Amino acid sequence: MKKYNLILIFVIFFAMLSTACKGNDPASPSPSVTDPVFKASSDSLKFTGSGGYDTLTIIMNGSKWAVSSNQSWCSVSEATSSKSSDKLIVTATENTTGSIRTATLTLVMDLKTIVTVQIKQEIKQIYPNYSNPVTVDVTGMSNNAKPLAAKIFLGWNLGNSLECTGSETAWGNPVATQTLINSIKAAGFNAVRIPCAWDSYIEDVSTCKLKASWLARVKEVVDYCYKNDMYVILNIHWDGGWLENNPTYAKQIAVNAKQKALWEQIAVYFRNYDEHLLFAGTNEVHVDYNAPTAENITVQQSYNQTFVNAVRSTGGKNAYRNLIVQSYNTNIGYAISYLKIPTDIATSRLMVEVHYYDPWDFCGDTSGNSISLWGTNYAQYGPISTWGQESYVQSQFQSLKTNFVDKGYPVILGEYGAIRRSSLSGTTLTNHLASRAYYYQYVTEQAKKNGIVPFYWDNGNTGNNGFGLFNRNDGSTFDSQALTSLITGATNGTYPY
Repeated sequence: MKKYNLILIFVIFFAMLSTACKGNDPASPSPSVTDPVFKASSDSLKFTGSGGYDTLTIIMNGSKWAVSSNQSWCSVSEATSSKSSDKLIVTATENTTGSIRTATLTLVMDLKTIVTVQIKQEIKQIYPNYSNPVTVDVTGMSNNAKPLAAKIFLGWNLGNSLECTGSETAWGNPVATQTLINSIKAAGFNAVRIPCAWDSYIEDVSTCKLKASWLARVKEVVDYCYKNDMYVILNIHWDGGWLENNPTYAKQIAVNAKQKALWEQIAVYFRNYDEHLLFAGTNEVHVDYNAPTAENITVQQSYNQTFVNAVRSTGGKNAYRNLIVQSYNTNIGYAISYLKIPTDIATSRLMVEVHYYDPWDFCGDTSGNSISLWGTNYAQYGPISTWGQESYVQSQFQSLKTNFVDKGYPVILGEYGAIRRSSLSGTTLTNHLASRAYYYQYVTEQAKKNGIVPFYWDNGNTGNNGFGLFNRNDGSTFDSQALTSLITGATNGTYPY
């Protein structure tokens, strides 16, 4: 037994000795591991709207890299390379999309190490940039959209005057005067909407530069209102149709370029005016009177966004100015269904504009299908339209309140009215004028109760089928019945803010 124990002791001893010897052996060398090196000389590139090329230096310690672009307008000089240091040429085509665009280059080394480069391209400038930005200035601009809207008692349109193409008097009205605006204020209005043309007052079509004389004339009229402590809405109106009749992809780039150039100039010229001055980007933009397509809506709303961007880019008080954007064709139904509020760097400084001439057979139709009476109480005197009566007014205006006013966007009823059918006679004329006065009072009151700011459409025509309230030559009141009904409606209506 002792013999076996001795053998066991020797086995254990030699095992321990062998292990100890191995522990004293020099360490075996480990295989070397090289960290991956893969980088581009920049993680971003920026191109002008005209396009062009730029270069990236690509460095790697792998065997191969590959690159791809996610946008066809941004291309690269080679798809792959096995060089440890190589030049990659990046090319951007001309940007005629009308908006800033981006692309991403994705580079991959040996199918596993990834590097990305961000590409940005500005819009191609068709016209010079007129924004001439200055430091933002909040002086005199303390009220945002709702409290400012609440200050407007009742508005009036200087229609068929400054929006005439080529001449202020081209459509039969005399030039606007201080006397006229004084009369408007004395009658009870405290705001004036000035429809305005600009295209026919461009002195250089290649640069879209406006005539200084026209800017000065518009300023004169704005100042007539300012002297009466009135609020003013200045817009781009029909203007020959270049803006109003072209919400199509085919026209989008050219129209947005002109929209930008004109509004930059207008905004800079009036930049020092306080919050009494509001800008409205367009008027009744539409192709026809059919329902808009997705293309029509997309393009029309791009005109709104271009307007907001252009005004804000000029700085000064324009950084805080309350701006007005329009629904497609300023139609209430289209506003509810389609209008998206533009992005704005200012907070709570946007309003929405619609117009109201419903029912048309009463308000504007001069064909054999016209109707001279409105309101359920006037049906006893003759036919009224089968739609567009009191309940319709309420439902339309309540929809605007729910969809816009309650969400922080006051609505400007930029135009409304019904023609005066002076060719009627006797009791037919008497009943027509009474129902028309009732229409004015009712629409005005309901508008204000729903947070909608009313601006009566006056085209200066005091003859048959006209909207005129005043004699434009001397400012005297022409239609006291209609005027009284408007003032009464505005007095009875109280804004819900």
